[in-house]
Amino acid sequence: MLEKDASWYLFRQWIEYFAAKFNKLAIPVAPHYTSQKCSNCGVIVKKSLSTRTHVCNCGCELHRDTNAAINILNLGKQARGGHPRSNANGLETSTLLGETLVAASI
Repeated sequence: MLEKDASWYLFRQWIEYFAAKFNKLAIPVAPHYTSQKCSNCGVIVKKSLSTRTHVCNCGCELHRDTNAAINILNLGKQARGGHPRSNANGLETSTLLGETLVAASI
């Protein structure tokens, strides 16, 4: 095992340990392209490591790490079956992906 792989493995072990300790859910996701994929529209915006700001043609402008964090959060939500976006009010939706909502008449 490479040293960098061992470091990431140890980091993941710590995350999983503390998630369990505090009764939280830790979902591993693939980090590939999370800093290059636009968290707003999904387009890949190639950039060098020295470029610290994510700027997309859709108007999204974020710090590179903030953009990556949003993408990682969305991947985690998708992995557990939820929808990665909020509803029209900007609030998180409690409806799982594929779940049917039934409207009740009053």
